[in-house]
Amino acid sequence: MSYNRRKFIKTSGSITSGLMLANMSGLSLLDACNKPGKIGDFGIQLYTLRDDMPKDPKGVLKQIAGFGYKQIESYEGPNGMFWGMSNIDFKKYMDELGMKIVDSHADINKDFEKKAAEASAIGMKYLICPWLGPQKSMDDYKKAADNFNKKGEICKSNGIRFAYHNHDYSFKPIDGQLPQDVMMNNTDASLVDFELDMYWVATAGEDIEAWLKKYKNRFRLCHVKDRSKTPGTNNSQNSVDLGTGSINWPSVLKTAKENGMKHFIVEQEYYAGTTPLNAVEVNAGYMKSLKI
Repeated sequence: MSYNRRKFIKTSGSITSGLMLANMSGLSLLDACNKPGKIGDFGIQLYTLRDDMPKDPKGVLKQIAGFGYKQIESYEGPNGMFWGMSNIDFKKYMDELGMKIVDSHADINKDFEKKAAEASAIGMKYLICPWLGPQKSMDDYKKAADNFNKKGEICKSNGIRFAYHNHDYSFKPIDGQLPQDVMMNNTDASLVDFELDMYWVATAGEDIEAWLKKYKNRFRLCHVKDRSKTPGTNNSQNSVDLGTGSINWPSVLKTAKENGMKHFIVEQEYYAGTTPLNAVEVNAGYMKSLKI
């Protein structure tokens, strides 16, 4: 009997065993293959803990690790992206906690080359523009896209990536067009990715899954942030614990994974009757239990 023949019989036997097990459990083989699984490693945007982090960065990070977060998305707080530590010392502390700093929101108009080099030196994957602000014309958004391409070049030269994080303003039409479309269509996909803040897409009245499908493999990071089922007029106060709001996370995150999403980052901006750390712990529990 040839090697290929033996390999075929072995492989066929494995498939048959799989079919038998699936049938015994009442599942088709297709059902078994499509059975929902865990989300995997997930992260936390430290802005969620903006009132706690400056007081005791190391202590708060240790608590976060204890909740089950494996990835960190930082931002430029009062002591910089690395919270008073050097980039190397910050990474060492992350290693001790069993976490990784994946990316950071950053002021892209100040010392960007230095920030890209420091991020690259510790294995970060992204620097992200967190806020552009509503622009007066579509030409302004095209200029922003040009700037994103330039920043993408700087990141690429350092072995990392650049991305832009949306709010709701980029989903409000100007002259019959959506700024989000214009920015995505005027940026080089080899240089610029996007972080989809799903809360703000929902706030704008847009379909999150439709955007994920429309721009497959352009959204590589996302903010997993729920929106109240009974939102008020103040959108800064409509952010709620995961699983208690209006966004269908099992469906949305499944679609996200199928369309190229790599990093699932929890964020919450408002806390009704709780504390930021309690909310972060509750959200970690939801992410660990979630099946998509």
